[in-house]
Amino acid sequence: MDVLTALHAKYGQEIEKALERYLAIDLADDFREAVLYQLKTGGKRLRPLLTLATAEAVSGRWEPALPAAAIVELIHNYSLIYDDIIDRGDVRRGMPTVRKAFGDNAAILIGIWYREAIEEAALETPKPLIFAREVAKVIKAIDEGERLDILFECAGRSDPYFAKARWRDVTLDDYVKMVSLKTGVLIAAAAKWGVLSVSDDDALAEAAWNFGLNAGIAFQIIDDVLDIYGDPKKFGKEIGKDIKEHKRGNAVVAIALSKLPPHKRERLLSILRIDNMRDTEVEEAVEILDEAEAKEEALRLADRYREEAERHLAKIPNNKTLRDLLNFILERQY
Repeated sequence: MDVLTALHAKYGQEIEKALERYLAIDLADDFREAVLYQLKTGGKRLRPLLTLATAEAVSGRWEPALPAAAIVELIHNYSLIYDDIIDRGDVRRGMPTVRKAFGDNAAILIGIWYREAIEEAALETPKPLIFAREVAKVIKAIDEGERLDILFECAGRSDPYFAKARWRDVTLDDYVKMVSLKTGVLIAAAAKWGVLSVSDDDALAEAAWNFGLNAGIAFQIIDDVLDIYGDPKKFGKEIGKDIKEHKRGNAVVAIALSKLPPHKRERLLSILRIDNMRDTEVEEAVEILDEAEAKEEALRLADRYREEAERHLAKIPNNKTLRDLLNFILERQY
């Protein structure tokens, strides 16, 4: 039995009940299906499992961290609902997105409902005021990460703000900042909030945050590699999607752009600017990435962040399950 399956067996049912309970507060019967739909599309629940496992590692108790676990998963799904609105996404986890199933206007209202359910859960944490501030900080960080991700795109947006403010150049440091906010911060919060729910040890909370942040950056770098090179049957996503979406905010692309000679760099950028990209152009882009050996360098970069995550993890007691979870999410091939 892998660690994810074991954690689901231990905590999974309680997580699902908590998620539905917070979403169901004051929920109209004829809105229930639409609000709960995002949860029903599935997901591995990595973040709430991390929260509960961290709380238990620190104190031997996971129950006080259940509201915090619900918060991290609600934030995650809240952000996915809006990601799909922003990106006009029709399919997620093999199912129609919320916006596709119910329309953009309904999806906006559902997103607002999730945000308020997060507040309901924060009130039930052991430290409501601290958690309210933590939640605001994390949601703002994710929002900023999403803003940067869009600004890093080469084309495809007609919104006046993004068309005017688009970045002319994107460095690898810019990429790391963006994924730290968009992906890393919520995994960092998942670990930290497990500690905050059962302990007043600030040093331990900081170690948990840094563990999660570095694990989250490594997670996203591997996700970027799989987007371009993974097996679509295992990965469950359209391969090369980031190329088709004009993204410079992909680790492999960002690394290649930092290494390529000027004529190759400009050719890659010119492909990323194409509105209706053909498969042959995606293939050419991948060939250019291969010439830069960007995949290999991206994997080395993920390893460096993994090592940093492990350094902070060593400060957390009884960390075997957390280490197993780290290994699981960073060695996935799907």
